[in-house]
Amino acid sequence: MDRKTVLITGGSRGIGAACARRFAAEGYRVAVNYHHSRTEAEELAEELGGIAVQCDVADPVQVQKMVDNVLDKFCQLDSLICNAGVAQQKLFGDLTDADWRRVFAVNVDGVFHTIRAALPHLIHRKAGRIVTVSSMWGQVGASCEVGYSASKAAVIGLTKALAKELGPSGITVNCVAPGVIRTEMNGALSQETLSALAEETPLGTIGAPEDVAEAVWFLASDAARFITGQVLAPNGGLVI
Repeated sequence: MDRKTVLITGGSRGIGAACARRFAAEGYRVAVNYHHSRTEAEELAEELGGIAVQCDVADPVQVQKMVDNVLDKFCQLDSLICNAGVAQQKLFGDLTDADWRRVFAVNVDGVFHTIRAALPHLIHRKAGRIVTVSSMWGQVGASCEVGYSASKAAVIGLTKALAKELGPSGITVNCVAPGVIRTEMNGALSQETLSALAEETPLGTIGAPEDVAEAVWFLASDAARFITGQVLAPNGGLVI
């Protein structure tokens, strides 16, 4: 049986890298997308026997070239993990037009561009798993993160609608909405803030990238063959 292939956007660090390792452990050929983190992506790809593919997911031309490169290399794509994202922490009144456009360009347009580029191949095969990555703030909103929360809420809406559209083609579309995870994106938070968030979390701890990777893997696996349009939230109970 041919090995399956996964493309993970934002795959060089944090949640994306944990997903890459999880899929590789299951025998997948892994394509690690990166924007700026070339060294990390290439080292990870070498570790996993996969490939590193550069592009800014906000640019549809670059995304199409990336997907074409993956298909040229591996001839098929079985799972697509839309993980690339950027964060913003600003008062709403301080947001500029450029701030708003950039967070939506990456977090929402990036998902749109990536799925659109891969979709003809998946529909032709009448099979595939698409997993998007939102956030608990996309579910309930966060003060001082209006742009980020709005973009992640849009990802959830996109996921649910697309699941209905692609179901007849045998393609599942699901979303993972992580809580507070120890990643570089949360690196600016002080230890005091992280400790307070851990106390607020019913399970009493902050999540690890591997916790999210397990949720992503489940939704991409055969165990989730009858699950689509759903949001799985590894957040320790912080949002219920």
